[in-house]
Amino acid sequence: MSRFKVSKFRHTEARPPRREAWINDIRVGTTSSCGNHIKSSCSLIAFNSDRPGVLGITPLESHGEDKRHVAYLGCHSDLVTDLDFSPFDDFLLATGSADRTVKLWRLPSPGQALPLLPGIVLGPEELPVEVLQFHPTVDGVLVSAAGRAVKVWDAAKQQPLTELAAHGDLVQSAVWSRNGVLVATACKDKQLRIFDPRARAEAFQSTQAHENSRDSQLAWTGIQEHLVSTGFNQMREREVKLWDTRFFSSALASLTLDTSPRVSKRKCAIVEQWGLGARAAAGHPEGSGC
Repeated sequence: MSRFKVSKFRHTEARPPRREAWINDIRVGTTSSCGNHIKSSCSLIAFNSDRPGVLGITPLESHGEDKRHVAYLGCHSDLVTDLDFSPFDDFLLATGSADRTVKLWRLPSPGQALPLLPGIVLGPEELPVEVLQFHPTVDGVLVSAAGRAVKVWDAAKQQPLTELAAHGDLVQSAVWSRNGVLVATACKDKQLRIFDPRARAEAFQSTQAHENSRDSQLAWTGIQEHLVSTGFNQMREREVKLWDTRFFSSALASLTLDTSPRVSKRKCAIVEQWGLGARAAAGHPEGSGC
């Protein structure tokens, strides 16, 4: 027996779905932002269309011609910078925008008319909303970042539960840990910070994540203390780093990828495979869509 552990991903191969499962002839937006441009619940897919402030909504599972139907939700007066489905409700969608607001939408079942107005509006903030994410274990709570400000919201009361200490520059990513205890943030000041919002507003840990200030993204792994970051080094090479919050002074591992003159989250994204507890970094060429 080999003394080395064999990786379960050694022979992993990506295979496209059958053509009849494709969603064809849709037009997506190409504007960059720090947030997500496509998200899915267990029932719906939402994505940025080619019209600023308008999302495309389509069923995740359907058959025949129904699969090709995309409805459009006019949700903001400016670019939708990030979006997220509630982990407790497949039809509750949160959207953040360059119009400085966060909106919550109650979406209907496929085939029914989309709402004209949001159920809840949070803000306006002083600067465009960059990123947002629902709390993974508490219904109706979400985190959002606008400029240097990061807030944890009680959506039902339409007011912040707490505002984290101001960052040194634009916040590029804000993500909850799997158990919902911690919030990790990546910032244009190159610092990776860890907060416990219930205990205090200040970060209890911080370290330099990447040497370049261009967009950085974060995701917690299946191991509670482990965090993955993507970003750039001084040579403009894309990097992926693995962090352990118990030993935060340096990364556990670092992988350098190819060189690109400019990077955004769409071009160096973390793809999550929840069932396997795996993470993969996906790069996209300059100017590509979602």
